[in-house]
Amino acid sequence: MEVRPAAQGRAAAGQLALLAVLLPVCCRAAPERIRYAIPEELGRGSLVGPLARDLGLSPADLPARKLRIVSRDEKQYFTLGEDNTNLRVNERIDREGICRAVSPCVLSLDAVVENPFNIFHVSVTIQDINDNAPQFDREFVAIEMIESTPPGARFPLGSGRDPDIGANSLQNYQLTHNPLFSLVVKESPDGTKQPELVLEKSLDREKQRNHHLILTAVDGGDPVRSGTAQIKINVTDANDNPPVFTKEIYKVRLLENLPEGSLAFQVKATDGDEGTNAEITYSFSDIANSARQLFTLDSRTGDVKLTGPLDYEEEKYYEASVEGKDGGGLSAHAKIHIDILDVNDNAPTLSLLPVLNPIPEDSVTGTVVAVINVRDRDSGDNGELTCNIDSDLPFRLEPSSENIYKLIVDSALDREKVSAYNITIIARDRGIPALSSRAALVLEVSDVNDNAPVFEEAAYSAYVAENNAAGAPVLRVRARDADAGANGRVSYWLAGGSAGAAGAAPYVSVEARSGAVYAQRSFDYEQCREFAVAVRAQDGGAPARSSTATVRVFVLDRNDNAPRVLWPAAGAGAGAGAGSAPFEVVPRSAEAGYLVAKVVAVDADAGRNAWLSYELVQAAEPALFRVGLHSGEVRTARAVSERDAAKQRLVAVVKDHGQPALSATATLHVVLAESLQEALPELSERAAGADSPAELQFYLVLALALLSALFLLSVALAVLARVRRAGPPAVLRCLGAQRFSVAGAAFPADFCEGTLPSSYNLCVAPGRAVAEGAWLPPPPPLPSLPAEELLGGEPCGKRSPSSSAGAGQPPAEPDAPQWAVSDGTSSFITRSGSAEEFSLRNLCCLKCYELLAVKVDPYCVE
Repeated sequence: MEVRPAAQGRAAAGQLALLAVLLPVCCRAAPERIRYAIPEELGRGSLVGPLARDLGLSPADLPARKLRIVSRDEKQYFTLGEDNTNLRVNERIDREGICRAVSPCVLSLDAVVENPFNIFHVSVTIQDINDNAPQFDREFVAIEMIESTPPGARFPLGSGRDPDIGANSLQNYQLTHNPLFSLVVKESPDGTKQPELVLEKSLDREKQRNHHLILTAVDGGDPVRSGTAQIKINVTDANDNPPVFTKEIYKVRLLENLPEGSLAFQVKATDGDEGTNAEITYSFSDIANSARQLFTLDSRTGDVKLTGPLDYEEEKYYEASVEGKDGGGLSAHAKIHIDILDVNDNAPTLSLLPVLNPIPEDSVTGTVVAVINVRDRDSGDNGELTCNIDSDLPFRLEPSSENIYKLIVDSALDREKVSAYNITIIARDRGIPALSSRAALVLEVSDVNDNAPVFEEAAYSAYVAENNAAGAPVLRVRARDADAGANGRVSYWLAGGSAGAAGAAPYVSVEARSGAVYAQRSFDYEQCREFAVAVRAQDGGAPARSSTATVRVFVLDRNDNAPRVLWPAAGAGAGAGAGSAPFEVVPRSAEAGYLVAKVVAVDADAGRNAWLSYELVQAAEPALFRVGLHSGEVRTARAVSERDAAKQRLVAVVKDHGQPALSATATLHVVLAESLQEALPELSERAAGADSPAELQFYLVLALALLSALFLLSVALAVLARVRRAGPPAVLRCLGAQRFSVAGAAFPADFCEGTLPSSYNLCVAPGRAVAEGAWLPPPPPLPSLPAEELLGGEPCGKRSPSSSAGAGQPPAEPDAPQWAVSDGTSSFITRSGSAEEFSLRNLCCLKCYELLAVKVDPYCVE
C-alpha cells in the first residue's frame, strides 16, 4: 500500500485519493508489501502512514498481535507511535545524505506480528524537496586567452552541483551579458550539463586585458534556487597549438582495497609548440571535494595517486575533469570516470529479534522463536549470504525473504533434559575468501507441569516398637519432581490406607513439606501388628500432578505383658475363699511321673516375649514334685510314700523370655489320699480352717439352694422324658447303668465343674483305667437314669447289673472307674484310679465338698 501526503496542491490531493482507492485492490495479491512515500526533512513524529490499519489489524487485535517494526538500516529512521498503530518519523531524513544521486530513494523495514506469526515488508520512498541550491566547486574561475584566439573557440567552465534530483536538480546556466562572450550548455552522455564559454569576437589585448563575467547555475525547484561563480578572463599573447589529451574520456576501474599512495592512473597531453609553449602542466579543473580528498594529480607527469582509502560501500563512482595547459596559455580538457570495484572486505552483520524467550517446553514444531536479519554491505557474490546453526539443536533456520531468517522449533523440547540453549547463528558470504560473523542467542526453556512427582521407593517399610510416644518420627518419604518452580514443589498428604479413622485419630500423620511421617498415638502390638497408609505426593502445578506410595508400618513387640495363669486360677475351687488355690487328690500309690496337674498360662506378647517356661519355686517336699519346663505339667518326681505329708502346697512361677523377663505365679494344693473319702477330712479341715463360721453358713445356704434347683431340674427332665419318649435329656446322658465307679473316690455321672477356662463338664462313667497321661477316644454315650432311680435315695452300694442297664443295653462290666471331662456333647477319659461306689447321698455330699474347695483334675483342657 502506498500513501502520499497531500502537500502539493489539489492535483496531488486528487492523486492521493485515487491511489488510496486503487492501491488496496491492486496490492491484495501481495499483502505483505506495504509502500509509503514521504518528503524528506520531515520533523520527528511526523506521520508516515496508518500501518496497523493497512495491515488489517483492528485496535482490539493489537495487544495480541504484538505489532513491532525492525529496521534494515543501522539507523532507526521510523518508529511506531504511542498508540502503536501509526508509522511515524523517528529522526530527520536527508535524502541526499542517504541515497545521494540514487533515485528512487527507498528505505525498507519489516513489520512483525504474532499469533499467528507473520512478517510484512514495508517500503518508504523518500521524495526529494528543493532544499539544496546549486554550487560551483570554485567560486572564482580564471581563464587565459590568447588574443589570437579565433571567434567560436570554446572554453569549458566548471559545472555546478546540486544534490537534489529531478526537477529540483540543476537545470540551466546563465551568463551575464558581454558582447565578446556567450554561453553554450553542452549535455554529456551521462546527462550532466557542462557550461562552455564561447568567444564571439576577436580579442584585443591592447584594448582590454581583463574581462569579468558571472556564471549562474539555476535549478527547477519551486522556489528556484541558484548558485554563482565569477569568471576572470586574462588576454595573453598568441600560442598557435593548444595541448591535446590522448583520450577525451579516461575510464578507470580501481579496487576498493588499493593501498594509499599507489598510482591510480595517468593522464597525458601533447603540444605541437616548442619551448615554454610546449610545456604542459596538469590540474583538476572540475572535481568534487570527496574525490579531491582521495586523489592527487602530479602537475608535471600527470600521475594520479591515491591519498585516502577507497570504500565501495561509501562511494562507487567518481568523476573529475583534468586540464592540460601549455606555457603559452593554451589548454585542453579531458573527463575522468573512476569506477570503484568491490572486494570482500565486509563481514556479514546479524541482528536478532527474539519472539519467544523463554520458550515453553510444550511448544509445537514450527513455533517461531526469533527473527534474524543478516546484511552484507558488499555486492555481488561478496554480498550473497547463507545462514545456519548447529545441526544437533531442536531448532532450524527457515529463510523468509531478503536475507531474513526465522528460527523455528524443529523437534520436541524437554526442559528437564536441557533448560537452556546457547544457539550460535553463523552468517557467511560467498566472497573469496569468504567472511563470516556469529551471533549468540541464549534461549531459555520455560517449564510446564509435564512431570508427576516420583517417590524414591514404590513402597516403604517402617518398624516401630510398641508403646512409642505420640509424635515420634516413623520414617521420611521423599518424592522428586523434575519440573521447576511451583511445578516441582512437592507436598505430601495421606491418601488413605488400613490406618484410617478407626479410632479418635489416625495412626500416623505426614508433614506436608518434608514428607516426615509421625506417629499420632502409641502403638499396641497386641491390638495392631501392622498397618499400611498411602502417601500422596502432589506438585504445585496447574493442573497438579501426583503419585502415591504405600507406607507399611510394622509394630514390633515389647515385653509389656506378664504371663497370665489360666489354671489354676486364683479363687478357683468349690467353696474356696478369696486367694485360695484348688486341690488335687493324688493317690498314695502313685508312681514317679504321675500327672498331678497342668499349669496353663498364656502371654499376650509374641516371639521370645511369649515363650513361657515353668519352674517350681516352693514345695513342702521339693523332691516329690517337678514341673515341665515348657509344658507346665506337674508330675511326681518319685513314688509317693507313707512318710509324705497328706497336704502339699506347690507354688510354680511362669516366666517369659523378654528383656526384662516378666512372670506370674500359680498355687496348687495337693492332697495325698487313696480315695476321695479319705481326702474329705483333709478338705473339710482345710475349709473349716480357711473360712469363718459366717462364711461357712453362707456356703451351706448356697449349697442347699443349688441342691433344690438341681432337684427341680431333675423332676422337669424326668417329666419331659416321659412325655417325649424320644430319648433321655442331654443333661442325664452322663448317667449309666453303673453310675459310680466300683472302687476308690468317684464323682457322680452328672457332676459338672464350671471353673475351667472353657465351658467343660466333669463327669464320671464306668470304664477301663488307662495309662497316665494317655488320651482315649470318647466312649459310647452313657446311659441315662430314670428320675425315679435318682430320687429313690438308695444307700451307697453295688447295684445289680439289671438295675443299672437301660432298655436294650447290656450291663456294664465292673471295672476301675474313670474320670472324664465332657463339654456337653462328648466325653474324654483323663486318668484312672481306685474309688468306691457312692450313692445319691454321696452326690449331695460331693456337691457340698465342691463348695468347700474340692477341685477336679483340669487336665481335660488339653
